[in-house]
Amino acid sequence: MNPFLTFLLLLIPIFFILVTIKRRTSQKFPPGSLGLPIIGQSLSLLWAMKANTTEKWLEERVKKYGPISKLSLFGNTAVFIYGQAANKLVFTSDGRTIANGQPASSRAILGERNLFQLNGEDHKRVRDSLVSFLKPECLKQYVGKMDGEVRRHLEMHWEDTQKVTVLPLMKTLTFNIICSLLFGVERGGRRDELVNCFQKMMEGMWSIPINLPFTRYNQSLRASAQAQNIVKELIHEKRVELEKKGASSHQDLITCLLSIHGKDKAALTEDEIVHNVMLVMVAGHDTSSILITFMVRLLENDPTILAGVVQEQEDIAKSKSSGELLTWEDLTKMKYTWKVALETLRVFPPVFGGFRKALKDVEYGGYLIPQGWNIFWVTSMTHMDANIFQEPSKFNPARFENQATIPPYCFVPFGAGARICPGYEFARIETLVAIHYLVTRFTWKLCCTDDTFSRVPLLVPNQGLPIQIMPKKLPSH
Repeated sequence: MNPFLTFLLLLIPIFFILVTIKRRTSQKFPPGSLGLPIIGQSLSLLWAMKANTTEKWLEERVKKYGPISKLSLFGNTAVFIYGQAANKLVFTSDGRTIANGQPASSRAILGERNLFQLNGEDHKRVRDSLVSFLKPECLKQYVGKMDGEVRRHLEMHWEDTQKVTVLPLMKTLTFNIICSLLFGVERGGRRDELVNCFQKMMEGMWSIPINLPFTRYNQSLRASAQAQNIVKELIHEKRVELEKKGASSHQDLITCLLSIHGKDKAALTEDEIVHNVMLVMVAGHDTSSILITFMVRLLENDPTILAGVVQEQEDIAKSKSSGELLTWEDLTKMKYTWKVALETLRVFPPVFGGFRKALKDVEYGGYLIPQGWNIFWVTSMTHMDANIFQEPSKFNPARFENQATIPPYCFVPFGAGARICPGYEFARIETLVAIHYLVTRFTWKLCCTDDTFSRVPLLVPNQGLPIQIMPKKLPSH
């Protein structure tokens, strides 16, 4: 080969390296400090979440560094962003630029093949599989079964008592609904074991990923392994039922996922089924139970809104014969109740924020987010922005009379765009059915005057929201 040509070929990669270095150095990295190795700002954020000072922690960060800053959380270098543009970046970027990227602790506990970790075609394939069971057309047939679970729960835990603690009971209810409708696990030893594993597993979801004996992270990993073994047993049993052709493909979520295969639909691997069942357990359990709990608190604090919800629900109850289950048509009449739920989600979003990962260098807000860094975004920063929601601290369900008036990517309790939560409709049905029976069967008073809450990492009201309950006289038909 010509020596001059050889020399040119050697110069080409050097040229590209120099251009890349120059481009990176010409761009500004976000301001901020990475803190101590591994720990970074993890402990200070976790302390703020537990002490109910998260908003102050974020405001101080914004005041010090501006709308974008670098930090280190849960073992990963990250960039904190917030606002409408940040939400749009997170929810509209394709999987080749910004990927789902949960903290290492969450990823290890839930599994690498869960929907929050997948991107591109894998994300679409698994999401479409989940939606095939969770879409409204399918969920219509489960309203009656959910009604039965709620009634049974109230008979066991609310009737013939004068005081209850709402959050733990709502968690019991939502977990039983998940076990029954999504996993086909009946009441008994296996469901109890799954509950225990799940509770231990949740404690380490946002923790520093140091896997040493007696750490919260280590205990959560062991609980996750136990839960995954139970799910694998369920998968084996349901596969046998399908092969014997004795099971409906839509009798529960696991059976539905096992049934997906054919010319147009690729089958899910066992890991994908297991890891997404784990994800559904987390997403479907805590968010709905927290929403219902905070609605109970807010309804007691606002008699006018309570009266509107009670009127709507009692009108529906009076239209039913004794013992008749709620139907999909009944849920469509609960418009005001759902507006109250949406306003609750605006003021008290159960999910604090989330993480993504930059697969390429990303230019945002005049700064460089380097490839490989995490992106940490926070929901509540737009929900409580006075430029978006007038008097944001005021609880006002009328904001949702016309959701089209809310600017896009500003109200995101369930995500947005292609990343919107596939369980949105399931959560809506669950919430409306539970609230219907609570307000038509009981009145209540708050036992705790301190209305603070903490995040561990999800919302927990002070003392779990203890209330004194009084049964209502059921309407005669």
